[in-house]
Amino acid sequence: MDNRAEIRAFLKSRRDRVTPEQAGLPVYGNRRVAGLRRNEVALLAGMSVEYYTRLERGGLGGASDAVLDALGRALRLDDTERAHLYDLRATASGSARARRGAPARPAVRAGVRRMLDAMPTLPVLVTDQRFDVLLANPLARALYAPAFEDASGKAANTARFCFLSPAARQYYVDWEQIARTSVGALRVAAAKDPYDRALSDLIGELSTRSDTFRVLWGAQDVRVFRDGTKRFRHPVVGRLDLDHETMFLAADDQVCVAVYSAVPGSASEDGLKLLASWAATTGDRASEGSEGSGKSKAPEETDAEG
Repeated sequence: MDNRAEIRAFLKSRRDRVTPEQAGLPVYGNRRVAGLRRNEVALLAGMSVEYYTRLERGGLGGASDAVLDALGRALRLDDTERAHLYDLRATASGSARARRGAPARPAVRAGVRRMLDAMPTLPVLVTDQRFDVLLANPLARALYAPAFEDASGKAANTARFCFLSPAARQYYVDWEQIARTSVGALRVAAAKDPYDRALSDLIGELSTRSDTFRVLWGAQDVRVFRDGTKRFRHPVVGRLDLDHETMFLAADDQVCVAVYSAVPGSASEDGLKLLASWAATTGDRASEGSEGSGKSKAPEETDAEG
């Protein structure tokens, strides 16, 4: 797969946002661009204009780590953006590190399933890099009930729910932040696995059906999910402010485990207990669903490795 267009768009978007003043460069006369020119990036990075132009046109495949680090400094990239630049090089046309073949859908190991079963009082959600829900314990299914209901029996996908379901803007108190982070994380995933057909299809679907997604995708921003607080308006128990710890499995960095908890003594802790009671009253319905959408115990998958 040729990712030269992605490289070009990313590097141009990053130099467009850095002003000469921020870079410590003198400004003479009228400028047609607010950001840096190519020759200014080349100067800051210690390379020729011709070489930088070749890089920005997509020729990252043979660039050394030193070159990418110099670009990172010149363009004032943060850690996530630097990692994204390395991912773009790894999958650039002509790179020896370019991946071949589509990645398989990650399987959830038996040990992860047992971990979920051992935490019945906390919502635990396991997703892949496409935001498909691979596994959810009963309390997580109750917390994300609107997303599971929106999936209509298929595997729930929190990105699709965020952008395509009218309920999402009511459900997420900070919907704009969730939306931006989701888009940025999908862009990171797309750079890591450009041969992931399911991921490409999801991005295409969201770009076609959501104007907001299309605009955010065009901004070229990259983000990763970090620990923090998510605020929900749950249709059954009301407002929940939950801290979440986000962990990627050492054996598979495509699989993310998110564990939610409430501050002790808070109204959200009371709400989480109420949610647990509601989940218990739904009985087996809380754990029903298609394969990969949250069944906590599936005998045929118990010994899955991945």
